[in-house]
Amino acid sequence: MVFYLSVIIVSLFVIWGIVSPTRLGATTSTAFSYITETFGWFYLVVTFIFLVFSLYAAFGPYGRIKLGKKDDDPDYSYVSWLAMLFSAGMGIGLVFWGVAEPIMHYTDPPEGVTPETVEAARTGLRYTFFHWGLHPWAVYAVVGMALAYTQFRKEGAGLISATFRPLIGDGVNGPIGKIIDVLAAIATAAGVATSLGLGAMQINGGLTHLTGLPNSAGTQLAIIVAVTALFMISAVSGLDRGIKMLSNVNLSLASLLLLFVLMAGPTIFLMDTLTTTLGSYIGNIVTMSFRLTPFTGSDWIGTWTLFYWAWWIAWAPFVGTFIARISKGRTIREFVLTVMVMPTLLGALWFAVFGGSGLHLQMEKGVNLANVVNENMEAALFVTLQQFPLGTALSILATALIITFFVTSADSATFVLGTITSKGGTLQPKTYVKIIWGLLISGIAAVLLLSGGLEGLQTASFIAALPFSIVMLLMVVSLNRTLKSEVAKERQREKLRIQKLEELIEENIQNSDR
Repeated sequence: MVFYLSVIIVSLFVIWGIVSPTRLGATTSTAFSYITETFGWFYLVVTFIFLVFSLYAAFGPYGRIKLGKKDDDPDYSYVSWLAMLFSAGMGIGLVFWGVAEPIMHYTDPPEGVTPETVEAARTGLRYTFFHWGLHPWAVYAVVGMALAYTQFRKEGAGLISATFRPLIGDGVNGPIGKIIDVLAAIATAAGVATSLGLGAMQINGGLTHLTGLPNSAGTQLAIIVAVTALFMISAVSGLDRGIKMLSNVNLSLASLLLLFVLMAGPTIFLMDTLTTTLGSYIGNIVTMSFRLTPFTGSDWIGTWTLFYWAWWIAWAPFVGTFIARISKGRTIREFVLTVMVMPTLLGALWFAVFGGSGLHLQMEKGVNLANVVNENMEAALFVTLQQFPLGTALSILATALIITFFVTSADSATFVLGTITSKGGTLQPKTYVKIIWGLLISGIAAVLLLSGGLEGLQTASFIAALPFSIVMLLMVVSLNRTLKSEVAKERQREKLRIQKLEELIEENIQNSDR
């Protein structure tokens, strides 16, 4: 039922985009504006709640609870676990925005900051760290923690709806549970489609830079078709070993690119930038978490922060399911701190190196990256790489990295969508289910590119995330209830053990007195 309902809704959206892309673009744009103006505060508040709850779960009484049975050991070594979390956090988005976002904030900073100044550069990088830091990983941690606890500790199904049993009991098997899983599937499809659309734009930018291929919607559609064929082959063949190998290739290519730019670029400047911006980010995190502009009506927060919070929420069922699968046997404290802190630090390093290099070229070397971003955003990375030794080779490497990210992200998404829309949340979704979802998320990316380009891609996640943010808020309530109950029961058992021990001691004392 969940599969068919989800597929019908998403299919109708794709058909609408094919039949009337202009109308789709206008409607989604109107919806985006309405949600930004009406519910912008809600996105900020719920995302901060996810951050606070995750930290409380780690440092409070829940921290010692294991995501599994008491004798369950982790399925992966800590190093392997970290590597997989890194792969989850390093995606198309980081490559797409690595140079572009800090430069865009430099030329168009938040309200109160003068554009194209040192302060604009500092503020821009700080907000970039903010958008890719603790908040998104707290969003993922909430879903991952709830799923891992439900599946491995309580032996429940691997479905989003199963995490609501403490709230609605057997209602998880009824209409309410079905609605929850449908909302999760729609949010995931929209979030992943946004990333695939960005990937198609970035691949097009790389090919244009390298070969002169036209940068157009037609080329991007052709790229989507070609890469869809690649990940569909994997979905049909079940080439688990190939995808694992491709994931390792992702990690290797990303590390190679990062280290080369760090060492060949202004290394001291980049490390100073990383250190200073991290400190500024941590010092201003609460203020940035609640910043809106009701008195001036500026749309900067809506364009950036609110979009990102919605995008992360839309991605939460996908990434949350993934990190839950690999986190069996970890304590909640270990899970939350690792999931939130390590990817945040790696993301900060990525943006410090690539964003810092872009700002250094813009401010110190006279390379007008601001103009490049304004005219062709996806070219910013390649123009930056061209300023380094072996620039063309680096651009080829970056393009290959984006393609492998595209394939692995799409393949993983079809698996997760197949899992959360199959009965019982099976870990072996049927091939035809994965094929249908693969075609649909590619279809969403294509129609969004046709109807509104980058803005269209952003709008889809923003709209789909609103209902799922409510689901996540209730998920926090449900998870807190069951964790609180377990802690209370454990304290009661401990109290009884102590009481029994005291009785035995008292009995021994009385016997010795005789």
